Formats: sequence, structure tokens, C-alpha cells
Amino acid sequence: MSVVTDPLIEMAADKVPSGVVAIIGGGIVGVCCALYLQRSGYTVNLIDPAKAGESTGKWSCGQLAVGEVVPLSKPGILKKIPGWLMDQEGPLALRPVALPGVLPWMMRFISCGRQSRLVEISRALASLTRRVFEDYQLLLDACPNEVLLNQRPVLQVFDSGKGLEQDLRHADLPRSLGFAFDKLSAGEIGELEPALAGKFAYGILLSDWRFVTDTERFIVALTESFLSLGGRRLQAGANRINAENGRATGVLLSTGESVAADHIVVAAGVGSRKFFPQLDVNVPLEGVAGYQVLLRDPGITLKHSVIYADGGFCLAPMTRGLQVGGTIEFAQQEAAPNFRRAEIILNKTRRIFPELRTKDQELGVGYRPLLPDSKPVIDRTRKLPNVILATGHGQLGLTLAATTGKLVSDLISGRSPPVDLASFSAYRF
Repeated sequence: MSVVTDPLIEMAADKVPSGVVAIIGGGIVGVCCALYLQRSGYTVNLIDPAKAGESTGKWSCGQLAVGEVVPLSKPGILKKIPGWLMDQEGPLALRPVALPGVLPWMMRFISCGRQSRLVEISRALASLTRRVFEDYQLLLDACPNEVLLNQRPVLQVFDSGKGLEQDLRHADLPRSLGFAFDKLSAGEIGELEPALAGKFAYGILLSDWRFVTDTERFIVALTESFLSLGGRRLQAGANRINAENGRATGVLLSTGESVAADHIVVAAGVGSRKFFPQLDVNVPLEGVAGYQVLLRDPGITLKHSVIYADGGFCLAPMTRGLQVGGTIEFAQQEAAPNFRRAEIILNKTRRIFPELRTKDQELGVGYRPLLPDSKPVIDRTRKLPNVILATGHGQLGLTLAATTGKLVSDLISGRSPPVDLASFSAYRF
């Protein structure tokens, strides 16, 4: 990627830091918030108990899914859910013991499947995804020695024409919002991706989408950029937000240390729920487990990130190996991972590639912070106005991280955000 002058860095160089910000959560959303706040002149402390890169974003498909604006509650998906729940090897699973707890969430989710809601939600998400590449560019240009983003588009393949047509039923909405795609024949699929030649007759080219070269390294490189510019990353848990006279004053860490701050950003994904009672917000955030298998020596080569639509998972070629994943599961809070889910998608991958080598593998799980309307929360809290929530990105965390960081920086700096944030209010529920 070419090195260009970053106007935000130039602006920050002439600006006296205007305060200290503590960010709870050092995953992809947290580090992007940190970078944009840093570039706006703030001193930033990034707080996370895990090492950089060891977050939900690592165990994702790594796609910048800019056209993924139709909510998950679209009618075609809703019709499939009962069958999936009966089939524990399907793309979506629900542990029976979790049903009572998840039922209110699921009812809200279903209510978002009405056509009027689909249009409303899609327009709101598109207002964010249109900015993704522009907002990431400023951050990636500060990492000039690495290629962190693959410039190839993403492929989506189907077992049958029926599966393709079902998917295309909802294509008019993203197309009307400016996102392009093209139908692919069997020959075109094989030409674009030789490893898939003769395996699929139906496909879509998601020409606006891109994918990262390695999800873990992507987060680590951005964190290193943040540290090189004077940021501080504290490897500790955040126990509580300290407050006095109606304003947050800092964060109490699991080590017993208190970190003072003029502003606080809660960007801890599913872990953000811990702070909702103190902030007096009622955000129905559900942690949905997404399982992944990393194959370090897969024996096959893919040039594109590939969505296997009927199988419900993705094949993501990365510098550290082939990552296969995407199946999701609703379970109780604090429930142990069920890595049988990862084995299911690995078996499905073997059906496509009988020559697949699976000996050198690593299993992983990421808990996607999903809201019923598929939209994140990007909002200032009312109880403590100097606390910003940036969570609930669901399966778009990697996609929307830089844009979220820019919007959070605008909120804290007092600038007018370029996006109407009313749709992403913490109080819309």
C-alpha cells in the first residue's frame, strides 16, 4: 500500500492533547477507536486482559463486507431457522437450555423481518459501510511496510440454482443502495478460483467486498501503530467505571489500579454487557458463538475469500493458513464452547476438497455481540455523558471498526459526525 500523508496526523501534530481517554476493549473496534482518538489529539489508554490480536475479530472470516446491509432477520433466513434449530449440524444451532433466556431476543429479532424494518435497517447500515474503505485507509497508511488488506473481491457459491435465487430475492435492496454484485457461471467460478473449478455451478461475485490477509496480524499491526504513536495498552480487565458527580472519572482495573480519564469508550464486544447496569442502559446484546478452524497446511490454495452459502460458512485464505468458519450457536452466558461445531464445518469442507489436509489445525471461537436489529450501538450514555458505547457490531465488527472509531472520535471531540447516529442509539430498544 502506498505511503501518503495522513491529514489527521498532521492535525494532531499541531494540537495540544485535549484530554485522556480510556477505552475498555482492545479488539478491532477498540483499537480503531484508539487510533482515531489519538489522531484527534487525545492521550489514549487501551484496556484489555488479552494479548493484542486475541479477540473475537481474530476468529472471524476477515471480510470487509460492505454490501452486507440487509439484516440477518430477512424473511428467507427466518424461514430456515426452525429447520436449522432441529438440525444440530446446520449453520445455526441453539442449545435447548438457552431457549428461555434467548426467546425475548429472538422475538425482537423476528420483528425486524418486516419489509419496512428491512429497508430502514439496510439504509442505516449502508450509511456506515459506504465509509469503510475511506476510514480504514487513514489507519492502514500508517502501516506502510505490510500488506494488510487483500484487494481481491469475495466469492459466494451455491449448491443449486434454488439457493442462488433465494439469495437474490433480497439483492435489490443492497443494489438500490449502491452495492454491486454479478452472477457467476460454473466456468467463471473456475476461472476466478481454480480450486473451485467443477465444484459449483452457481455463484455471485461480491465486487465491492475485500478481505484482510490475516485477521490476527491485522489487529496486531494496528495495535503496534497505536503504540508507536505514544499510545498505552494495559493488559488487565476493567472491573468498573469510576464516577463522581454524574461523570465518569476513570476505570478500576482487575489489578486494583485506577486509570483516570476524561472520557471513556466501552468497546468490549460481548464484554460490554458488564457495564450496562452501571450505565443504566437496556441493550439486548446477545453473545453468539462463531466457530472457526485454522488449517496451517491445508494442501489447497485459494485466491479469494469464499462464502459457501448453503453450508453456512466461509473459506478464508490467510497468511497463517486457511481459516474455515462461520457457523453460529446460541448458548447460555459463560457456557463452555462446543467445538463439535467446528468439526461439523470441517467435515463439510472435506466434501468439497477431499484432498484437504487437517492434521495441523487450531480450533477457535469468537462471541459476536449481536443485537436483534443487526445494527451496532454508537452512542453517548445519558447517565454518564462522557462515556461512549461502541458495541453490538455482530458479524460486522471487522467491517465497521474504522468507521466506528471515526464516529466515536467525532462524538468525543465535539465534531458533527458525517452519519446520522440516531439509528445507532443505545436507547432505541
